[in-house]
Amino acid sequence: MGWEAWLTLAVVAGCFAMMAFTWVSPDIIMSAGLTLLLVTGVLLPGEALAGFSNQGMLTVAVLYVVVSGLTETGAVGWIVQHILGRPRNVRHAQARLMTPAAILSAFLNNTPVVAVFVPAVKIWARRNSLNLSKLLIPLSYASIVGGTCTLIGTSTNLVVNGLLVEQVGLPGLSMFNLAWIGLPITASVFLFVLVFSGRLLPERKEPLVHGDGMREYATEMMVEKGSPLDGCSIEEAGLRCLPGLYLAEIERNGVILPAVEPRERLEANDRLIFVGAIESVVDLHRIHGLVPATDQVFKLEGDRKDRSFFEAVVSDTCPLIGKSVRAGRFRSRYHAVIIALARNGERLHGKIGDMVLRAGDTLLLEARPDFIDQHGRSRDFLLVSEVGGFHPPNHKGAPVALVITIGMVALAASGLLSILEAALVAAGLMILTGCTSGQVARQAPDWQVLVVIATSFGIGAALQKSGAAGVLANGIIDLAGGNPWGTLVLVFTATALLTAIATNNVAAVLAFPIALSAASNMNVDIMPFAITIMVAASASFATPIGYQTNLMVYNAGGYRFMDFVRIGLPLTVLVGLVTVGLVPLIWGF
Repeated sequence: MGWEAWLTLAVVAGCFAMMAFTWVSPDIIMSAGLTLLLVTGVLLPGEALAGFSNQGMLTVAVLYVVVSGLTETGAVGWIVQHILGRPRNVRHAQARLMTPAAILSAFLNNTPVVAVFVPAVKIWARRNSLNLSKLLIPLSYASIVGGTCTLIGTSTNLVVNGLLVEQVGLPGLSMFNLAWIGLPITASVFLFVLVFSGRLLPERKEPLVHGDGMREYATEMMVEKGSPLDGCSIEEAGLRCLPGLYLAEIERNGVILPAVEPRERLEANDRLIFVGAIESVVDLHRIHGLVPATDQVFKLEGDRKDRSFFEAVVSDTCPLIGKSVRAGRFRSRYHAVIIALARNGERLHGKIGDMVLRAGDTLLLEARPDFIDQHGRSRDFLLVSEVGGFHPPNHKGAPVALVITIGMVALAASGLLSILEAALVAAGLMILTGCTSGQVARQAPDWQVLVVIATSFGIGAALQKSGAAGVLANGIIDLAGGNPWGTLVLVFTATALLTAIATNNVAAVLAFPIALSAASNMNVDIMPFAITIMVAASASFATPIGYQTNLMVYNAGGYRFMDFVRIGLPLTVLVGLVTVGLVPLIWGF
């Protein structure tokens, strides 16, 4: 190997070590590694930056815009209610999440599947008091193994199948040939996650659920007539176990129902009094079927989707002190509506409009985005701040957002458009139909994830260009000593190692000619080796950078690098054993 190969391997090892043992963010680490390879001449500028124009990376970026349409309209709530449901415990939740993710990923690109599920799982976890860190890695893994069940489940399968046709002259695989190995692997991964994830996955809880001194807001919501919540019990509606929030009482036809039982059924026009943390109070406005009990919200100018939430502390010079919210005509004076109120840890009861304001009260307001410019320095408030990125969803646009997303999936699955083209069309329609705004769409992509994906392509190119990947793979294959079973084991190991440090398609392309040469030298059929490469290239469980879906859940779940190693390494070994054990029995040498 030349110095370029040694330097590339050192950069890869250094990036892994820093991500595993430091708190430096992965985008900075990967960018630094790519920069070093660029300035030392291992990569040319075009090679180093090719990942930023890569179709896979751009697809992920555009899908964030599509997902923002689902989030802004509250359509993710439909996914939570109709697909994920009410789990009994963490294992049941994992099973309910992984099953649809794997099924969808068998026929669709798993990147949009995970992109749609992540925001839904965040809401689902919060409503059911589940740890998000117990759910998102299983979601990614399920989407990965689901793709091994069909020929179109992942681009890696199509790449290897194309190599079989072009370089070997075989007719190629049919749609469901891979199910013979994909289904046992999927079952193995499901079983492993359900049995061992309790010990191997971290348990991190959201800060809002804990902490003494947390402000308790009182807020008032109403069950909308004809909404999906009308007739549901408190438990069925998902209003029983909201983190940092509880239902204090219900007012029905002028009668107060205190200490509400979980089996109590909701009725149209019920007024629900909640008490809890600000994040959970804001989440109430995302639940389809609940609307603010005060009609003042609907008297503000403009659509709700164009408004934002603000926190404001009442000063001792505010002219409304000593007056009720209604009598002080708060909306008319400030062009804002109080949707929740907190008072020094005191438990508040009753309607917001009847509450008498005091100095020091903290108000949660709904107003137009320019509220902070108009009243941020007002003597009426001690502090005004926007509640980061939260605003009321446009529930009326939810059906449109779902139709657009289903259309995107159908176009991509049919082959009429590529997944990037279908995603671009869907993103444009989300903006044109008002499901998301241009401002929200610009802010939707997670740039940290995108930078890591783009830079990983550059580092993968360095491994290939410098010859480091080829030397590693050849050396591993030589260890088998001509034994077909041993060679198959090492083919899996080499491909899994490459996919962990590069990308799945790069790993498959590098491993295929080596496996083809080994099969030819041993005078055995190439098919078991090709199938093994397909599976191993997708077995990206042990690192977050080996597969796009792992990167997508990395930040969202608050994971660290070693979280993937802890559960992914033994899972990779398990998948390897199942693959090497079954593939020769199914396809034969």
